[in-house]
Amino acid sequence: MAFHLFAGAGEETHYTEILSNFIRDLKYEDIPPEVLERAKGIAMQTIGASLAVNGIPVAEKAISLGKLCGGSGGDATLWIDGSKTTIPGAVFCNSTLADALDWEDCAWTGHPSAGIVPVAFACAEAGHKSGKDFLTAIVAAYEVYTRIAMAVQPPEIWPNYKGWGLTAWQIFAAVVPAAKLLDLSPGKINQAIGFGATSCPIPQSFHQSAMSDAYHYEHGFRSMEGVMCAYNAQAGVDNYMNVLDDPWSFENHVSVTPDSSWYTRELGKRWLIMETLLKHWPANMWIQTPMELTDSIMTKNHLTKDDIEELTVDPPTYLRMAYYPEGYTSLTQAQFSMPFMLASYICDPVPGSRWLRTERLTDPELLAMAARVKSGPSEPLLMPTCFKNFQKGRHPVITVTIRTKDGREFSETMERHLGHPYNMMSLEQFKERFRVQAAPCMSGERLEQAVELLAHVEDCPDMAHIAQLLHR
Repeated sequence: MAFHLFAGAGEETHYTEILSNFIRDLKYEDIPPEVLERAKGIAMQTIGASLAVNGIPVAEKAISLGKLCGGSGGDATLWIDGSKTTIPGAVFCNSTLADALDWEDCAWTGHPSAGIVPVAFACAEAGHKSGKDFLTAIVAAYEVYTRIAMAVQPPEIWPNYKGWGLTAWQIFAAVVPAAKLLDLSPGKINQAIGFGATSCPIPQSFHQSAMSDAYHYEHGFRSMEGVMCAYNAQAGVDNYMNVLDDPWSFENHVSVTPDSSWYTRELGKRWLIMETLLKHWPANMWIQTPMELTDSIMTKNHLTKDDIEELTVDPPTYLRMAYYPEGYTSLTQAQFSMPFMLASYICDPVPGSRWLRTERLTDPELLAMAARVKSGPSEPLLMPTCFKNFQKGRHPVITVTIRTKDGREFSETMERHLGHPYNMMSLEQFKERFRVQAAPCMSGERLEQAVELLAHVEDCPDMAHIAQLLHR
């Protein structure tokens, strides 16, 4: 019988055991076809977003640090660079790359794909697992990560973002696929989750005020640590079981508004991976809809940068309308700025890392265009409220209005941009986006080979075959 340490604790629970058995027992054949297709699209998008980072300093730093962490040689590939290192070194590098352009997914609680896909890929590559094994690990990770993250979410209004830290619970995005692909027993998976809980940082969002590119490396740290959690359990440890259950239940230590019912809510019935948003553009989540609208208006009306007098976003998003006339001091500061990112599109409509190269952060032409991006009259959207509404299936309705120098005015409104879970990209659209994303690293026959292998990854007998293509 469990001893209930916390006031109000109810019956003995078995959440950790249930999740551990789910992770271990989930088979490719158990997963609905549409869920597998979504996992495939997420994998393609995340790998493409990682390759797109080639050309900006964070890529070289991530590669160097991956080699430092993992040493030379090994069974896992550093994306972009192509050299081999250990799994922990590879996932540090590749998870940092996956988040660097802010071009991966956005779940209800953060960017799980930046951990899930690089970890699943490295473990599958090193273990010579099949594409079906790879996809199964991705699905298992989404279902468990999202439920653990939802159990510890902050309240409806987050004072000073207290309790919100998407790179804290991100550790479970690495623990789960590593444990699955290392073929751990349910008991050892249980312990790996325990290591994940005790290694989880205090949820905070220092990057929100610091606007530092360290934010992207946080994803690399969580992936490396998550893999080590699984390795620790594999090596063997006594006890260390049932961390999600009383008397030491994880959610009671991390959250001011814990909800343990999320751990197993509709597990295996409601596939939460299907409610994940994928970014169509290399920009923060809340810039996606304005970017999509700007692209639509300019494309339909054959507008160029020389036509634009003013662009208005209504309603604006609080903390995403920052404009710095002297220039931007970091990649992250630019990515989180709607004026900068919309100006990047207007000046260069093909997305990629060149939008965020160091010299562009202070480019006079781009900054002059960014100054023309204005807030509409409506009350600004608050991101905590937007996230809570996203968890309820709603998304902000945004209007973009462009006024040209010759007095014309064009306006469009949208709620669910392409890549929203209810307006998802098709396989052909994923393939086309991958071509755009991967262009800084590969071209020609090798690019097309990578596209087709990822588009049919379920047919791949050994993920190491794909790994050897993902370099410049």
